[in-house]
Amino acid sequence: MGTTAQGNGIASIGECMIELSGGQASNWRMGFAGDTFNTLWALHALSRDRPATYVSAFGDDPFSRDQIDFLATHGIGIGSSPVISGARPGLYAITLTGAERSFTYWRGDAAARQLASDPVKLSKSLEDQSLVYFSGITLAILDTQGRKILLEALATARSAGSLIAFDPNYRPRLWPSREAAQVAITEALGVTDIALPTYPDEEALFGDETPAATAARLAQQVREVVVKNGEQPALIVADGASESIEAVHVPSPLDTTGAGDSFNGGYLAARLAGFAPAEAAKRAHRVAAAVVQVRGALAPFEVLRKAFES
Repeated sequence: MGTTAQGNGIASIGECMIELSGGQASNWRMGFAGDTFNTLWALHALSRDRPATYVSAFGDDPFSRDQIDFLATHGIGIGSSPVISGARPGLYAITLTGAERSFTYWRGDAAARQLASDPVKLSKSLEDQSLVYFSGITLAILDTQGRKILLEALATARSAGSLIAFDPNYRPRLWPSREAAQVAITEALGVTDIALPTYPDEEALFGDETPAATAARLAQQVREVVVKNGEQPALIVADGASESIEAVHVPSPLDTTGAGDSFNGGYLAARLAGFAPAEAAKRAHRVAAAVVQVRGALAPFEVLRKAFES
């Protein structure tokens, strides 16, 4: 896959939160995660020679400083993302029933909601990137004006040659209404080159009856679509052709947190490396299968690389 962008970097836009996981009585593990960050984590691990930038807004509290340090320790910068006095990160806790997870959030006043507060800084963070990734959750945490600023910045980056990848990632609780989400996500597809939806989300949001219906609808706006569907095959529509790619079955998954996000990272890394969509999806399935065998959203880099290259 080629791109005319002058830069070699990869950027992801959204909210990285404090993650509490593995709760046993009073013993919880604290980490950092969030849908677009999870994708960048995998994409960065599998694209070793590309500078990685997480585009958001951060607070100036100790947890925000730790978060920025955590990113830097793993080779991920924050570009020109604003650091906002008095702000702080959102937080969520994962509870598990078997391998299936549920989430409790505290994020209403998170700094990331202000990631589009400075249009100049936002645009600067997206300059000279080979690929820029964002999600429906990125849209949902912004107000109407913030979404407008974000889509304008993405359109500018795209016109400069960046590939734009988008996962609609519909989370009803983050939207004032289903109709508001439909409008915002449809607008976002207008600046998208690669769409990476999850079928149950699209069924809930748009009423699609099958993954093929989702792919057909999105293909009217986007040139490359990959419809994920858990352990079912992923459906690819690209260049007018469609293909189903079987998932990798994991008999006893440990924790499914971040599986779809990591699939996205694996797929995009493979496409940037020049692999065809079908091969990219196969590698992405292997990455996702590896992630569900570790706790938390972020698998070690070496685990991701081994799965990707096997």
